Order: sequence, then C-alpha cells, then structure tokens
Amino acid sequence: MTSTDARTGAAFGPEVYAARRTRAAEQARAAGLAGLLVSPGPELAYFTGYTPTAVTERLTLLSIPATLPDAGAAAVVVPLLERGDLLRGAGTDGLEVVPWRDGEDEHATAARLLDGDGSYAVSDSTWALHVLGLQRTLPAARFLAFTHALPMLRAVKDPAEVERLAAAGAAADAAFADVLQVPFAGRRETEVAADLDRFLRDHGHEQVDFTLVCSGPNGADPHHEADDRVIEPGDLVVLDFGGLRDGYGSDTSRTVLVEGGTDGTLAAQQREVYDVVRRAQQAGVDAVRPGATCQDVDRAARAVITEAGYGEQFVHRTGHGIGTTTHEPPYMVEGEERPIEPGMCFSVEPGIYLPGRFGVRIEDIVVAFPPDAPDGARRLNTSTHDLRTVR
Repeated sequence: MTSTDARTGAAFGPEVYAARRTRAAEQARAAGLAGLLVSPGPELAYFTGYTPTAVTERLTLLSIPATLPDAGAAAVVVPLLERGDLLRGAGTDGLEVVPWRDGEDEHATAARLLDGDGSYAVSDSTWALHVLGLQRTLPAARFLAFTHALPMLRAVKDPAEVERLAAAGAAADAAFADVLQVPFAGRRETEVAADLDRFLRDHGHEQVDFTLVCSGPNGADPHHEADDRVIEPGDLVVLDFGGLRDGYGSDTSRTVLVEGGTDGTLAAQQREVYDVVRRAQQAGVDAVRPGATCQDVDRAARAVITEAGYGEQFVHRTGHGIGTTTHEPPYMVEGEERPIEPGMCFSVEPGIYLPGRFGVRIEDIVVAFPPDAPDGARRLNTSTHDLRTVR
C-alpha cells in the first residue's frame, strides 16, 4: 500500500517506512541500546504510517530491535480487535504482528519480544501505564525517553519530507495573506484567532495546533492565548500560528501594526524594536552555514538584540525543530553544540517583549543545506518581513 499526496506529489511507500526503521536501529546500536519501543503518536505514524482511530488504554507497541535488519524483525503488539486497522497502515508490510486479546496480560506479550536485560528508547508519548507495566514485567530492563536517548531520531528530513514541510509553510503563508484582509481594530483577539484557524484549514491543514493573537500589552507574553481583549488602533499584534498539513508541520510568526495610532513616541519605539527583530531573524538564518552548530544560530540572533539594548527582553530560545510535530529536536539554544546537518528543518524566531507595552516576533521555518542552497538555509516561509499595517 502506498500513501500518496496529490497536492505535494510526495509518496511514502512501504520501503520508506522500512528504511526509517533500519536507520532507527542503527542509531539505537550506536547509542548502546537494545532497541526502540514506539506507541501511538507521531513516532508510530513515522515508522509505520499507522495512526489508530482512537488511542485508548489498550497497548499498541512497535518494537524495533537494534539488530535490524541483520537479525530479528520489527514487530508490533496490537489489540486483536484493531489488527485489521493496523494492517491498512501504509508502512506495515514486513512487520511481525502480535495480537493480544482482552483479558490477557499485554505487557507480558510485549515482554516476550524484548531483551529482559536490555535498555530501550521509548517514544515520548507512551503512557506511564505501559512503561510501568513493562518495567514491572522486566525489572532488569531500562527504559529511556526518545528525547534523551535518541534526540536526533527524526531530525534530518528526506526530500519528500521537506516537500511536505514546504507545502505546509506555503499554506501558512497563504493564511497570513488572508488574515491581513480582515479587520483587527474593535474586534476581540479570539475573533482574529478564529479567522486564522479557518484560513489554515482552507489552505489544507487537517489539524490546527495554535493560533496565537497577542495584541498590545499581551504581545509581551510570548505564548499568550487569545482572549477577549479588544484590539485597538496603534496596537502591535503578534500572530503565531501553525498545525499539520498532510502530516507535517507549519509554524510561523508575523507582527502587524493596527492603523490609526496616535502615540508618536510609542510608534517610534515600535518601529525601532521591529527593525531590531527583523535584523536578528536575518542574522539567525545567515548563521546556518557549514560547520555551524545549533547554538550558533541562537548566538547570532541574540547578539543583534543584545547590541541594541534589548537582550534581557529576548526570553526564549531562537528556534526548534519541526516535522511530524510542530516542536521537536533540534533546538537552537545556547549549550546545544550539535552540528547542523543537511536536511534539518527548524524555526528561527527571535523576539523582543516589553512587559505592559508590546512585543515583536518574526519566525520562519528553514531547511539546512538543501540542494538549492548547499552552503546555507532555504526559507520555507516566504511572506514579507516588512511591517504590515492592518485595519
């Protein structure tokens, strides 16, 4: 079975999922692990193309042994009543399917596939119920979270994945173009957020993860959830929105100015801060070059903001990875000395936040060292960085 996306042209067939499982096994071996354990969530979809219709307390668990493909097979433990649904997954060919019935000990069933003395990386979304159940069944085994044991498991994207991320980014850009046409002044933040949600879905998103609308003083809170504040003339409004389109993420931020303000001093500082953030964002993108580390991107963007006197008002990392989830490794943050590799996709999103006054953030998703920019980064968001005015 092949999963084909007519809009992006990307097709993930069984061989793609098998290759992903093999690469995961190689990383597990290199980390000294016995294998990986993957429960329903973005990782299971990544390795099998299977997403359960509903995630319940019943155990579904993919086991990828570190010996793959030389010895042993990847196997998935699944409730018997969901076996048919599993087999419709685009990447389940070649998996050993191990069903279990209600009333059986599903953790004992899974344990028979594992090394009782081994260490396993477990997908971050796995329920504590099941990790503790496996630990009780295999007391000598060790279980580690993916984020800590194999942080780069999905960090490098293949060309088909980049194509889907680019399509998601283009859809988010189209949603931004649409929202520029709606009224802001006199409307609640929640109303503009609902517009953004609708526009993302109009442009192909099957899932909207967030539509942050942060107006005036609310813009100084980087993750402010839209509320009933009425947007006023002269406000700066931070818009941060994204979700999943064909299984891959979008995430972009733009800051707009509501026309009609009268405070000349504030307007001058608004434009000054906006210009600093725009230059910082460009510096972060320019820092993506051969030999650079993740922290170099953070340092480059932060240096511009610090030099302008706003270093204490830049309160978060410069970026995060994106793929089948909107936040995943790698992270562009001080202390992350990991080299940037071709195919890594991540955000570059510096910001300045002045409590009680306003905030500014500009965010693009970039892909490192693609064929058309082998010595730098390609932006997957191309909407303007000019300060746009809205009604």
